[in-house]
Amino acid sequence: MSDPEYTSDPDYTFDPEFTLGYDRFDPEDEALRESLTSTGNGYFCTRGTAEWEDMGEVHYPGTYAHRCYNRETTIMGGNPVLNEDLVNLPNWLVLKLRIEGEDAIRLSNVEILSYRHVYDIRTATVVRELRFRDRRLRETTLRSRRFVSMAHPHQGAVEWSLTPENWSGRVEIVSALDGRVTNRAVARYRDLEGRHLDPVSPRTFGPETIALKVQIRQSDIYIAQAARTRVFRDGSPGPMLIDRDLYQTEDYIQQVLAFEVSAGATVRVEKLVTMFTSRDDAITEPLATAGRHVLRCPDFAEAWAEHAAAWDELWDICDIRLPREPRAQLLLRLHVSHVLQVCSRHTARLDAGVPARGLNGEAYRGHVFWDETFVYPFLDLRAPEISKGLILYRYRRLGEAQAAAREAGYRGAMYPWQSGSDGTEETQTVHLNPLSGQWDPDLSRNQRHVSAAIFYNVWRHFQATDDVEFLADYGAEMMLEIARFWASIAHYAPERDRYEIHGVMGPDEFHEMYPGSSEPGLRNNAYTNVMVAWIAARALDVFEVLSTSRQTALRAALRVTDDELRTWSEMSRKMFVPFHDGVISQFEGYEELEELDWDYYRSKYSNIGRMDRILRAEGDDPNRYKVSKQADTVMLFFLFDDEELRAVFERLGYPYDRDLVRRTVEYYDARTTHGSTLSHVTFAGVLGGFDPQSSWQRFKLALESDVSDLQGGTTKEGIHMGVMGGTLDLVQRYYVGARVYGGVLVFRPRLISHLDGVAFSMRYRGTPLRVHIDGNVLTALAEAEGFRVPVRVALNGETVELGPGQSHAFRLNPVPAQA
Repeated sequence: MSDPEYTSDPDYTFDPEFTLGYDRFDPEDEALRESLTSTGNGYFCTRGTAEWEDMGEVHYPGTYAHRCYNRETTIMGGNPVLNEDLVNLPNWLVLKLRIEGEDAIRLSNVEILSYRHVYDIRTATVVRELRFRDRRLRETTLRSRRFVSMAHPHQGAVEWSLTPENWSGRVEIVSALDGRVTNRAVARYRDLEGRHLDPVSPRTFGPETIALKVQIRQSDIYIAQAARTRVFRDGSPGPMLIDRDLYQTEDYIQQVLAFEVSAGATVRVEKLVTMFTSRDDAITEPLATAGRHVLRCPDFAEAWAEHAAAWDELWDICDIRLPREPRAQLLLRLHVSHVLQVCSRHTARLDAGVPARGLNGEAYRGHVFWDETFVYPFLDLRAPEISKGLILYRYRRLGEAQAAAREAGYRGAMYPWQSGSDGTEETQTVHLNPLSGQWDPDLSRNQRHVSAAIFYNVWRHFQATDDVEFLADYGAEMMLEIARFWASIAHYAPERDRYEIHGVMGPDEFHEMYPGSSEPGLRNNAYTNVMVAWIAARALDVFEVLSTSRQTALRAALRVTDDELRTWSEMSRKMFVPFHDGVISQFEGYEELEELDWDYYRSKYSNIGRMDRILRAEGDDPNRYKVSKQADTVMLFFLFDDEELRAVFERLGYPYDRDLVRRTVEYYDARTTHGSTLSHVTFAGVLGGFDPQSSWQRFKLALESDVSDLQGGTTKEGIHMGVMGGTLDLVQRYYVGARVYGGVLVFRPRLISHLDGVAFSMRYRGTPLRVHIDGNVLTALAEAEGFRVPVRVALNGETVELGPGQSHAFRLNPVPAQA
């Protein structure tokens, strides 16, 4: 990849393979574009809103940072409703143009002559090129470039190039920091308390620099931003001497920069910003720190060059080339960019998890769900220090998970379905149905399978890294306590000679209880039970990895008894799995549910993804029907390949073969609305083995989920981290087929007709690898630079060990194009 170059040339161009662009302004689409063109660095992220626009029905400036949560109570129907939200932080973007003392220019009060809004994926830079005519027929060109620095976690910057075309006169630039913001991006949350910031103080740090400090109301976190604004005339070596006026209130501060401009002459405005919170390390307090750091910032060109160089390093290890599929390659790169905006090396140093909707919106209140399961595989094999830091978010909340289990009458660690600041359960107990306007009960906290996902993530991280120390110091404790939880929530049914689990929900989400029942939860969700059987076996394997002294210490600290180990072993062989009509049942009793009239609902509604809302709005109950929001039982075939799953089922004494997989996948595919973006990812993966054409179509749908807003309005509330990470995992783990077995990195490529030319880097057990498919040859190269240990790789039964600088070319079995 060539090095990006900074240029002040107004006619700079973009690499089409790294460009998401819009050539006209569309108010109805703007909120979506603001999400997709967000810029972030794993510490904070800012939506792609134009700097000159205020919060309103069209535009939503939002800045979010890991760990900045707040709890507030809203009285609804006389009852207190407590929610914790990721807080919309002060808007640091504000730059506004006033000409000859008139109202500030906005897209709604000028005639737009030309417009371009671009997200440069390669450097995570958002650019707007605007040419407009105002009411006095003055024509002006304004070019804006903005980034959040990947080189310096606390830094962001904006550059304007302003050219009056047919006029000369006096302009004013308003540069502000605005702490008057609220959380109101999600319409269905607007009846809930959205004020999360209290003012503290504005301040200046010299004539060019303003600063603002606010406090998050309940969590007492202080946020400080400082902004240094300068104006340059083209061809001049230093900033212009200009008039500056200051205006400030408790929660807002601005400078007005006034100067003369001449027709045809371009001036540049540079706004460099720093942001700190009271939770940051190595500071005394955030306001003074922000002010001190912004004074040290270089000019925009140098800051951007440092930022671009940091992204270059990331692309070297994270890029995925798919030359035969240019649209897929572009969207994969967009997804890489967004994953790294939320989960970077800066994140690894924080106490941060993976918000399901990233850091560029307020949907799901910024909470951490199980979506991390779809993000970790990409990071584990490229930047494992990031996924390790994210797993530590769960480790630090182990105490809360243990307390939750005790309070519910269980043992071990029961992690919450939705996690925020401290690891307590953040899942709401009511949910607004936007179709009916009614608040319905929300029982989704019974999705206890999040604990299974955390166990799975730790084990897969260990397989990819061979980091025994991490497993011994952190991972094993979590895994054993999760295994203990499942052993306590399960019960032995002597009439079946099987273990069962009652009162939980699977990933489907439409089924919360049995029809007509007042008891929440279901019996023997197959996904949960099979995962638990696998967990019980792996928990025993954990001890085999650890040293004798660490085994002894852990068993003593956790008081793991021989009886517990025997129970885990028995559960790995005796978990109950329901079947019906030759397929695995989603849960016990599923076959007794009614079939949905799919043709009727598809003809009546343009989008049936959320059939639960549709049915409830009609006074019906989704629990009555064989209808799923997303993959549930099918998730088993996504997380495990045939060899792994066959071993689990055979250990349980159940039949397992490829035809069972096909039957089960096809059965649930016909009964799934795919109302979650994760569903397309899951089905694309599992269909790859026996229906490549459908698999590739689902893969393309998953790629388009956010950029084309296939759910019809959700992406503007925040991108979907699960689907973005999941598409990257599909290429790596399902199409190229890279999986770890017994210390060997095995490749099993599928859909080779689409993969010709695919190339990417990996880091397996610390050793950097380059993988490339050319025709019917897959080449794996162990790079000499950064080499750690020899690695074993395999394909089609051929296994080789690669030393530094060594490569091997594997012959692929040719597969005819089917998609």
